[in-house]
Amino acid sequence: MECNQQENLKNCNCTYPCDKKGKCCECIKYHLSRNELPACCFPDEVEKTFDRSIAKFVEINS
Repeated sequence: MECNQQENLKNCNCTYPCDKKGKCCECIKYHLSRNELPACCFPDEVEKTFDRSIAKFVEINS
């Protein structure tokens, strides 16, 4: 599958500088390996805390 990085960047709210920005499949794989979710799963105010834990996701969505 071809990655459309430029299109993905339009919806990416991640404020952390990394080489996976806009490469959703790499980003998701990375975060899941760390028991986290990517920035796009969180509202901007939560994303800025860099707490990408699944526990934080459950907390804000309960």
